[in-house]
Amino acid sequence: MADTDPRATGQRIKELRRSAGMSQSDLATAMDRSESWVSQVERGVQPVERLSVLQALADALGVSVRDVRPDAGTPEQEPEQAQQPVSNDLDALRVALTGHPALGSLFDEPQEGSTATPDELRPQVEAVWELAHASKYAALSNRLSELLPSIETAVRHAPAGDRQELHTLRARAYQVAAAAFVRQDEADAAWIAADRALQAAELAGQPLEVVASLFRMAHAFIRQQRTEQAEHAAASAVKVLGPRAEAHDCPPEELSLLGAMNLVLAVINAREGHRAATHHHIEQARTIASRLGEDRNDFDTEFGPTNVELHAVATAVDLGDAGHALDVAENVDPRGLSSERQARFLLDVARAHAQRRHVGEAVAALLEAEKLAPEQIHSHHFSREVVRDLVQLSGRRVPQPLTELAERMAIG
Repeated sequence: MADTDPRATGQRIKELRRSAGMSQSDLATAMDRSESWVSQVERGVQPVERLSVLQALADALGVSVRDVRPDAGTPEQEPEQAQQPVSNDLDALRVALTGHPALGSLFDEPQEGSTATPDELRPQVEAVWELAHASKYAALSNRLSELLPSIETAVRHAPAGDRQELHTLRARAYQVAAAAFVRQDEADAAWIAADRALQAAELAGQPLEVVASLFRMAHAFIRQQRTEQAEHAAASAVKVLGPRAEAHDCPPEELSLLGAMNLVLAVINAREGHRAATHHHIEQARTIASRLGEDRNDFDTEFGPTNVELHAVATAVDLGDAGHALDVAENVDPRGLSSERQARFLLDVARAHAQRRHVGEAVAALLEAEKLAPEQIHSHHFSREVVRDLVQLSGRRVPQPLTELAERMAIG
């Protein structure tokens, strides 16, 4: 490669920006990034390795990728083609989320015995969460699109003594919908689901379920690139839970949520290029996880020591610190976590290898992730991005396994 010095690349971007008559703020707005990120790129503090990011910079500046970095490959697709959304398996659930969730129940009282009880609904909610952790989104969509109207009808006609638990089950059902929509790149639907979960949790009188709903909402905002709103949602929870965690008898469930929210803040700051803040929140989460002493799954966050390290890898990749990400990954054993978490870890390992231009290692990680969670890997925006980058890095010699993976993912 002729040009791998981040300072040289940054200086070139600065010159191109000025030639285009743009301020750092203008460029940040055009890329949905922060002004701080642009400043760090131009000073060489924030390396730009991913071809997709280079393409976004080139588009914003009105130049070619090679103008930004002469050694970069040329995309084989137009950006509009490359960014076309992939179809996913949540169509039925999206329809179920549309309109009023139980309109008929407002007009007609159900017949005796036709409304589900908490005992009947509880295992069904647990079952859809298991599908989410396994990244089985088609099955989740079918089950949850039928379950949500049942819960909504039940909560409107149940005896008063059952309503608190039904609201709690309603909150958890909408939380799993939000989680699935985020993972399948349906951020608008995720926000709606998270908002309904928040309302149900408050009606249930369950403040920790409210925080769990905020956790899902923050992830929806992250996916929408609304980082200010995501940060507000997470920081508001940390502000309340932080002082409570200082008590020696703080329940582990509260500690888990506090740790999970710190991981959200780490992700937000990494996407914004804020290294110090990212590392601060990772360390905060590590301290909380050490206090818990085990991997847990409170409120289906899978928070614990292992998940903290998974986030340490992911945020290092987001910051462009591929070497650090791979160093951390060597000491991580994610096998005790869900298939979804394991596959996401391997995807981040693949992203790190792609930043280092290790095509073979990146493909191997992606194929291993695909075995664990094919629906997730085929549709996740990061996996599709890294496959495109790997194809471009390979030039005329695209490895056959990568070609076949791209075909399975419908990447032309």
